[in-house]
Amino acid sequence: MIEEKQNETNEEMSFAELFEKTEVRKDYLTPGQKVEATIVKITPDWIFLDLGGKSEGYLDRKELTDDNGNLSVQEGDSITAYFLSSRFNEKLFTTKIGAGDSARAYMEDVWRSGIPVEGVVEKEIKGGFEIKLAGQMRGFCPYSQMGLHRIDNPQEAIGLRLSFRITEYGEQGRNIVLSSRAILEEQKKKDEEALKATLHEEMVVAGTVVSLREFGAFVDIGGVQGLLPISEIGWDRVADIHERLSIGQTLDVAITKLDWENNRISLSLKKMLSDPWDEAWAKYPEGTVHRGTVVSLATFGAFVNLGPGVDGLLHISKLGKGKRIVHPREAVKEGDALDVRVDAMDRTQKRISLSLATAELQEKESAEDYREYVEKASASLGSFGDLMKQKREKRKK
Repeated sequence: MIEEKQNETNEEMSFAELFEKTEVRKDYLTPGQKVEATIVKITPDWIFLDLGGKSEGYLDRKELTDDNGNLSVQEGDSITAYFLSSRFNEKLFTTKIGAGDSARAYMEDVWRSGIPVEGVVEKEIKGGFEIKLAGQMRGFCPYSQMGLHRIDNPQEAIGLRLSFRITEYGEQGRNIVLSSRAILEEQKKKDEEALKATLHEEMVVAGTVVSLREFGAFVDIGGVQGLLPISEIGWDRVADIHERLSIGQTLDVAITKLDWENNRISLSLKKMLSDPWDEAWAKYPEGTVHRGTVVSLATFGAFVNLGPGVDGLLHISKLGKGKRIVHPREAVKEGDALDVRVDAMDRTQKRISLSLATAELQEKESAEDYREYVEKASASLGSFGDLMKQKREKRKK
């Protein structure tokens, strides 16, 4: 009976030992391995990490401070780090490889594991830039890999300290090709994933104009860019986008469409403004005459702008001054200023029917001239009739 209990105890101890060994193996890390860790303590020099279970590690505090020495994390935060080495059962981690001499020994592991490496842009060379890395090591970054967008002025990049990913490593570190774009694209993807949970259509967000094109402006709305078409800048027509927007300008825009699958976000500034059609019925009542400008021509007529965001249709049948025409261009052209009369308005469909006020006035003047002529003629005939009557009466006498 005693022997049986002893055997059971031995079996239990063996199982415990096996479990402990499993835990140790579970804690085994290879250089460059990526882990998620929780910050448990911050000291003036080091940040200590909890990897889960019985594993702990640390990294240099300087890695998570800005140029002014401000710390970007606090105890309890979760971070992504890379395992570098283990000494006296203490595991050293990093979020990126710095420019110190000690980092040279890790450079090949950095390349194999994809750990980011810091570098300073030294100078422009053929095809790209020379980057100073750890110690006296040098790397090459092509123009196309320096950022998400093309660098218009390469000299502005000189002296910048950036994070890079090693894309090629050869000749024991004498041939290193780098990419900053890879790091930025990864960050952009993370930002997009975070924004997907918060952004929705019809939402109003703050943005910054980052690029201007003839067809619109690209606006950064917190890590991702959306397109603000030129037609959505305002209710009126915009001939030159540079007259309305500038790079670096901040503005509030409405999200009109989110297409994450095709990476397209459509924005509108116009939706932030009051709709001029809300007051059009009172401003342009039927029967009133207004000065307008021809803004476009179609086979069925000419569109005339009466005010910001309000266009009316001048049908082809009302052009040509009574003469039948095949196309509106035979009577008017874009840019012409016309006096038009509001014949009808459909507030629901936002449509206004127009006619030429000048033609109407001509018809009115012609009618008035004819009426005056008839009245004069009648008056003249009346006087002549009276005269003949008087003569007949004299003859009878």
